[in-house]
Amino acid sequence: MQKRILGKSGLEVSALGFGCMGLNFSYGHALSTEESVTLVRQAVERGVTFFDTAEVYGPYTNEEIVGEALRPMRDQVVIATKFGFNIVDGKMAGVNSRPEQIRKAAEGSLKRLGVDVIELLYQHRVDPNVPIEDVAGTVKDLIAEGKVKHFGMSEPGAQTVRRAHAVQPVAALQNEYSLWTRGPETNGILEACEELGIALVAYSPLGKGFLTGAMTKDTKIGEGDFRKLLPRFTPEAMEKNQALIDLLKRIAENKKATPAQIALAWLLARKPWIVPIPGTTKLHRLEENLGAADVALSADDLAQIETAAAAIQVEGERYPEQLMKTTGL
Repeated sequence: MQKRILGKSGLEVSALGFGCMGLNFSYGHALSTEESVTLVRQAVERGVTFFDTAEVYGPYTNEEIVGEALRPMRDQVVIATKFGFNIVDGKMAGVNSRPEQIRKAAEGSLKRLGVDVIELLYQHRVDPNVPIEDVAGTVKDLIAEGKVKHFGMSEPGAQTVRRAHAVQPVAALQNEYSLWTRGPETNGILEACEELGIALVAYSPLGKGFLTGAMTKDTKIGEGDFRKLLPRFTPEAMEKNQALIDLLKRIAENKKATPAQIALAWLLARKPWIVPIPGTTKLHRLEENLGAADVALSADDLAQIETAAAAIQVEGERYPEQLMKTTGL
């Protein structure tokens, strides 16, 4: 597995990470702890060294699974987790990045992961009620105390990133980025990353499963699957967005690859400091995703994708209005 450095942090990770959320959270189908532990360890065996979780996944249980799975190979991997939500009666109840809450979340994550230090600690969502300087300063203190190594942010606005970075260097931004979610190209995030030496960790790089080509307008999304709430996953939107899948299939056929591999290879080719973190619950999908690192897209391939994608209007917002308000974008 190829390696990449997260911005100027010096933190080396596999070029493709593993988003662990879906192991037991959000998609309506949860693997058992034993199945999850096995899959995470199979990812390590195949060269993955970068694993992403959060206290709110579960809540709490996802961190426990990741901690258990990675304990035997702790010195081989980088674990990222996140703070930033109030959790009340097992549910998210708004954002909370008050300094005392950040400390409480970090201590909880350290315990659940069973680690002495968190390599990368993200603010999960910006809290409009807490100055970002206070958030960055609190994480700076945790770094000084040896509990955290690097600071990250998820879905902030570019100006917020600059303010935070002035207090404590930001190693990575975790934003949604894929062929059908290209906001970072137009909202100043890629520009800020380039300017400040920050990595972009691309979550949902396969469009929450849509860009694999496995979903159509006839796909029934089950109860408990959060995609049921998302405007892009209505039958009408999926039918219109099929044009993007057709594009990926055309490129994939020429490359003897799959649509998912082309979607991931496209991200890897954008910048050397972009690290996609696809998630899966299936070993064969894990192996397919990792195969994307071996798919080389030429300048002509990328130009062809760009021209064809520009002619496709993606149907539907990525989140409902209330969820979009929790992003800084």
